[in-house]
Amino acid sequence: MKFTYDHDLHIHSKISSCSADPKQTNEKILAYAKENGLKTVCLTDHYWDERVEGPSDWYAVQNTAHVKAALPLPQAEGIRFLFGCETDMRADMTIGISKERFDEFDFVIIPTTHMHMKEFTVPAECAGKPDKLATLWVEKLDALLAMDLPFHKIGIAHLCCYLIGGGNDTLYEKTLAAIKNEDLKRIFTRAAALGVGIELNQGDFMFDHGAREDILRIFTAAKNCGCKFYLGSDAHHPKSFDKAPIFFEKAIELLGLTEDDKFII
Repeated sequence: MKFTYDHDLHIHSKISSCSADPKQTNEKILAYAKENGLKTVCLTDHYWDERVEGPSDWYAVQNTAHVKAALPLPQAEGIRFLFGCETDMRADMTIGISKERFDEFDFVIIPTTHMHMKEFTVPAECAGKPDKLATLWVEKLDALLAMDLPFHKIGIAHLCCYLIGGGNDTLYEKTLAAIKNEDLKRIFTRAAALGVGIELNQGDFMFDHGAREDILRIFTAAKNCGCKFYLGSDAHHPKSFDKAPIFFEKAIELLGLTEDDKFII
């Protein structure tokens, strides 16, 4: 059976600093779920656990009290509205959530591709250098998958995020092209064994650049290794919901996904 668009596990609200949109409310997120017949949605505002030292100024204010201000979440019959978060990984491979905090969230997204934060998520010597960024892409995933974490409730976000190139299409394309197939096979074999979710982010499938083939190469490698996938609109504003179904269906079709490929919390 074909993979069905029945969930969205990466959604931000107005309390994420990169949103700050008064219209992006929890009620609007629930309405989006109703309008599209979704069974599960998850709130994943940006988060840095105050128990973990060394947040950037941007992350420091998005602490536990900040994200929990969203509770309680509105509910509707037939829809699971889960409470999650999106943390981050520093250049030194530290993640922004302590192991003890995982029990306080239904789902935790950990991106490894926020490579636009120079000297915080990416070493200064990697900036602007596709070979070094490609190596870092691999090293971050290796480091994450080597951690002792509850991978059954963890998603790896936007593996092909445009922020890898910091807004530079050429740098972005060259970086993805430099990622080696043998590294993909090794990483995704490990990811499949651990049961971590791999995100199909609508932004990765917009293809408004020349990296289409490499994006498909990366996600196809994950599929061939047995990884499980979930859908994430990464919506920061209500308008982001409008085209999410289009890009989700494109991803499902291009990768030939079935229900057996679905990650379920």
